[in-house]
Amino acid sequence: MSELESLDLKNLHVIVLQEFQTEEIQELNTDFFRNLSSFIGNLKNEEYDGIENKTKSNMITIATSLTELLINKRLEKMSSESSSKFLEITSTKHKTKPVTVRFVKEFDEIVGVDLEKYGPFKPEDIATIPNENAQALISNGVALKVRIEE
Repeated sequence: MSELESLDLKNLHVIVLQEFQTEEIQELNTDFFRNLSSFIGNLKNEEYDGIENKTKSNMITIATSLTELLINKRLEKMSSESSSKFLEITSTKHKTKPVTVRFVKEFDEIVGVDLEKYGPFKPEDIATIPNENAQALISNGVALKVRIEE
């Protein structure tokens, strides 16, 4: 289950409820906690007077409380024996998550952790390969990570 497109108190509440209603740890979008942090940060940065300021403060308190509930429930589930499968799946997804790199050196064909063939590569070639392979190439100075802005 991925979280809803825009993050607000209502959507955060739905995500927390879903976490409490399932035995397994629900899958969240990889940007969920970054978006949540931005949501709360933006609320804190807004300046209001009177009742609007009190409403903003209440919204921050609610968002923070919901976040705490979500994190604590997920930690509780992770500490149970049944979540070892979740951790294994998460680890595999992290290893095979596609990463875009630009090659700075020539490199032969590789077999990725996803068992797909990639390459061969020449300098300035750009490729999307599994994270684990990309990190190895980056640490060996063969490639650089490409940041793609949406």
